[in-house]
Amino acid sequence: MMLGAILALTLVEFHAASGQLIEINPAEVSSLRAPLDIKGHWAPGVHCIIVMSNGGFNGVAESCAAAEQKLQDAK
Repeated sequence: MMLGAILALTLVEFHAASGQLIEINPAEVSSLRAPLDIKGHWAPGVHCIIVMSNGGFNGVAESCAAAEQKLQDAK
């Protein structure tokens, strides 16, 4: 008899500055950072940078406080 494991992947929805939907696995989030005021680096409307464990970055329209709450709610 073979027993299988069922894995559930929870993705949290965020929005890019353009309004595009971004789905992020909260288990892969390393940290949240406020965007630095580097002219032209982040799109206007980016309020939080989500740093991923693989070294990637996602600029989102949500504030870091709202992003942190969404990630906590997903746990």
